Amino acid sequence: MSSKSSNTEIRLRHGVPACGDEASPSLNKVPAVTLTFWAIKVLATTVGETGADYLAVHVGLGPAITGAIVLAAFVAALLWQLHEERYFPWIYWLTVVLLSVVGTQLTDALTDGLGVSLYVSTAAFSVMLAVLFAVWFAREHTLSINTIVTRRRELFYWTAVLLTFALGTAAGDLATEELGLGFRLGALVFGAMIGAIALAFRFGGNAVLTFWLAYILTRPFGASLGDLMAQSKTYGGLGWGTVHTSAAFLVVIGALVISLSLGVNRRTRA
Repeated sequence: MSSKSSNTEIRLRHGVPACGDEASPSLNKVPAVTLTFWAIKVLATTVGETGADYLAVHVGLGPAITGAIVLAAFVAALLWQLHEERYFPWIYWLTVVLLSVVGTQLTDALTDGLGVSLYVSTAAFSVMLAVLFAVWFAREHTLSINTIVTRRRELFYWTAVLLTFALGTAAGDLATEELGLGFRLGALVFGAMIGAIALAFRFGGNAVLTFWLAYILTRPFGASLGDLMAQSKTYGGLGWGTVHTSAAFLVVIGALVISLSLGVNRRTRA
């Protein structure tokens, strides 16, 4: 092993990027932001919404047991993700899917269990996310997901993802329920907002800011989309039900993750 690569390994072990913010992409534990990334993110969000409802209501486990099972599965997946030294698509996206359920249940527990207003929870999660970003930037001098190459940055990243799911759930429920948009109009509104952010990025908007704004909005967009497909036609939905909606989206997620895994394996062998 060369002296340069030895120094790089030592620096990474101590939480210091090898070359500032220009560490090797092969060391990054987060996938590249592509159309496939956003597609899986939206689908994972929808599965989080419909999957939690299915386990709690249709299977009859109730919110407490469902929450405990999903939380245990998420912790196991996250520890696995943290243990690996490089990016594995199926481990990463399994963690995201489970985290989407945890984030949903966190907001639901505050709203349904403790009676916390959606206005309050939306504001609280917004402040918590802003504080996290401030601390993250103060310690690492970047919020870019292209530099998740140390354990500390991974922990910042996954905490931010959890808060974006919780915030997205609260903001989405606030818009579709309290403000009366409904899931059909809600999907259109949140989709349009994501489109506006994409245009802002296309015409020179800050990459980090636009990414995290879009990441937050994919949660209420995916939830509205899931409700649109799962709800009965009586309520303006497509009538697929939570079982068929979750199953269909999981199949698509699986196919996309397999495709990503094959691509990663080909690059690794090369």
